[in-house]
Amino acid sequence: REQARLKAGVVEEDTEEWQKDPHFTGLERVGGVDLSYIKGDDSRACASLVVLSYPALEVLYQECRMVAVTAPYVAGFLAFREVPFLVEAVQRLQQEEPKLQPQVLLVDGNGLLHPRGFGIACHLGVLTDLPCIGVAKNLLQVDGLVRDELHREQVRSLQRSGETFPLTGTSGKVLGMVSCHVLRSCHNSSKPLYISVGHRVSLATAVRLVSSCCRFRVPEPIRQVRHRGWGGP
Repeated sequence: REQARLKAGVVEEDTEEWQKDPHFTGLERVGGVDLSYIKGDDSRACASLVVLSYPALEVLYQECRMVAVTAPYVAGFLAFREVPFLVEAVQRLQQEEPKLQPQVLLVDGNGLLHPRGFGIACHLGVLTDLPCIGVAKNLLQVDGLVRDELHREQVRSLQRSGETFPLTGTSGKVLGMVSCHVLRSCHNSSKPLYISVGHRVSLATAVRLVSSCCRFRVPEPIRQVRHRGWGGP
């Protein structure tokens, strides 16, 4: 019930002026958040937040705090286990360094691409009221979406960095976009990103922004936040 109540607050469109500018004029700070666990111990984790300048993508702020995770893992409700720590990290930043508050957060996880259309990026966005984008490295198989041979062939068809194709469920709703950010010279297996709306951003804007933040496969805010936590580079 709580998830359904919060989901009603999700805004799936652009709300900021910088989002409507083709060059994101006015966007100066992009954040990344992640909760990474110590190997072999799912009760202790590092809640990490970084803020990068935009478009230079230089680190302006970073925090990594060890936390005790007590809520149990329940499939489809991961956000209830992890989001409170990420909200606290954002709130500390707002209190201690308000001028460095990110104008958008990239979340290592899903947004609308979720069994009930309310993944961790949506949950965090609604609770912080910040624009949020879900960026996942694996396909969450919901609404008829499967990582079958057709899906793999579509991934292989992505030839240039920044190319995309939509993830359309059997319901007919576009739940996200598959995007390739590694320039490849041959038809080898690639590792795409699965981008979905979290809150206060359109899917088209989310895809453009993620692409503009990619120096490597993973967008820099998420790459940096994972590098500083336990998730590795």
